[in-house]
Amino acid sequence: MKRFFQPIEKDGSFKKPTLSPSPSSKDSEKTAKTFTSDDVKTNSKKDPLKFLTWNANSFLLRVKNDWPEFTKFVERIDPDAIAIQEVRMPAAGSKGEPRNPRELKDDTNSSREEKKIVMRALSSTPFRNYNVWWSLSDSKYAGTALLIKNCFQPKRVSFSLDQSASKHEQDGRVILAEFESLRLLNTYVPNNGWKEEENSFQRRRKWDKRMLEFVLQNSDKPLVWCGDLNVSHEEIDVSHAEFFSMAKLNGYIPPNKEDCGQPGFTLSERKRFGTILRE
Repeated sequence: MKRFFQPIEKDGSFKKPTLSPSPSSKDSEKTAKTFTSDDVKTNSKKDPLKFLTWNANSFLLRVKNDWPEFTKFVERIDPDAIAIQEVRMPAAGSKGEPRNPRELKDDTNSSREEKKIVMRALSSTPFRNYNVWWSLSDSKYAGTALLIKNCFQPKRVSFSLDQSASKHEQDGRVILAEFESLRLLNTYVPNNGWKEEENSFQRRRKWDKRMLEFVLQNSDKPLVWCGDLNVSHEEIDVSHAEFFSMAKLNGYIPPNKEDCGQPGFTLSERKRFGTILRE
């Protein structure tokens, strides 16, 4: 926001936002485009334009405790698409059998009741006006959901960064919807963690590498990237930058100095995320 848009005037009058490229980026000067109302009208007939993203930290819990407030919020905002992370509901399938990450578990009394609660909420207004896609973990962990208004039909929906419709990213971390003029990506990005020997650094490096490859391979149309990205890119994005950059877990210091600090605010993560953004 701070880079591209002008604030609303204090008297409440509205100034149309204009794209202004960063003075430090020559590439931005070449690619920046101001969209007119005609562009929006033309595009709005076929593709979503308003997006809502939310780390629910247990979708079932939010349905039980916060649904009236969330319903009012969605009615007021009227988003075309709703991206949800940390659904934390298990995928369908009996113990010891292959799971179906696209379906909510319902083979026990408790899971059937939980599914009934969620589906009842999603069948109420305004959510009945949305199609829903799930990508779920085997247990009550991680998982994502994507709700898109019925009037917007994606050309295809996939569940992995390699865009294989049959393959789901581990723990249900990805839902990708492709439209005529854009791609909508919903991700619950894995946390970097604190220690190298727990493979958490390696897992995050691998994710960032694949994310960069995904961006480079899909530059033919704009990407709207929603989700819990588990990174704070710049010092302005945290409350106490020096404290977070010096944070340690039980005195452990990673071998690589760029991996030191609070997960999500290590220098190596921030650099990799910056590279992805530039591309």
